Amino acid sequence: MSVRRLAPDAVQPASFAFDAANENWADQQIAKYPEGRQASAVIPLLWKAQEQHDGWLPRAAIEAVARKLGMAPMRVMEIATFYTMFNLQPVGEHFVQLCGTTPCALRGAEALKKVCQDVIGPQSTVSADGKLSWLEVECLGACCNAPMAQINFDYYEDLTPENFKALLEDLRHGRPVKTGSQIGRSGSEPVGGGETLKDPALYDGTVIGAGDWQKRVTEQRKAAAEAAAAKAAAEAEAKKAEATKTDATVAAATKPATETAAAGRPKPSEPGQPTGAASDTPAASGKVDAKSAAESAKSAGAPADKPVK
Repeated sequence: MSVRRLAPDAVQPASFAFDAANENWADQQIAKYPEGRQASAVIPLLWKAQEQHDGWLPRAAIEAVARKLGMAPMRVMEIATFYTMFNLQPVGEHFVQLCGTTPCALRGAEALKKVCQDVIGPQSTVSADGKLSWLEVECLGACCNAPMAQINFDYYEDLTPENFKALLEDLRHGRPVKTGSQIGRSGSEPVGGGETLKDPALYDGTVIGAGDWQKRVTEQRKAAAEAAAAKAAAEAEAKKAEATKTDATVAAATKPATETAAAGRPKPSEPGQPTGAASDTPAASGKVDAKSAAESAKSAGAPADKPVK
């Protein structure tokens, strides 16, 4: 937080008092609060005192508000030095509060500071003619139309070094100026104009029904629904075709092998093919008949009459 101090004694007035109109206004503000709660009116009274004293708040005004509200002067001093809405130094007739926060900085606020320094002088000082002073401040909430500045009670937006310099010179010489956007933007719409609600029949009550806009909107909705349905049908057909193709591929890959695939293996009907487990392994039972033994011995080259044990 920046340090905020009262102005030097050389510029402090000896006394301060509300004028008759502001005194009556202050009494009305105090009357809004219950007995014993008058201190709640301290901010509006300080604001009115600043407004009466050329836009800044001297020590005498702070003390006068404290007396009127029955508060300790230090309590009122704490409030005056805390809130940046209270100017503790003299300001020019046109007090420029230039926003330097990120959105404005990105849109050229640094160049506007240079304009203030060239046209007015350093921050927190009043120009020689008493017309202008300036101060860099935090966000003022007009980021859509950055960069911007608040001058007294008005906002000036979409500033450039050229139009800002011209604006300050107009204020200095008392010429009329235009508040708000300096490039002709309406509100916070896009630069160059809005892109929506261009048909007056959609918002102008005097031309409701002109151009049969209800029929046009109905037709647009119908066309959009038909297009969406056609797209959905095309996607469904594509998915169906893909699924059919996938099924055919899987069926071809999993087709069973034919019986001729194992041609090297003898069929059960061929001669010499064992027909049972006992024939496949004749020794498995522990007994061998004489005929089988003789055939085996003959095939092995053994004498046929030699008994096989």
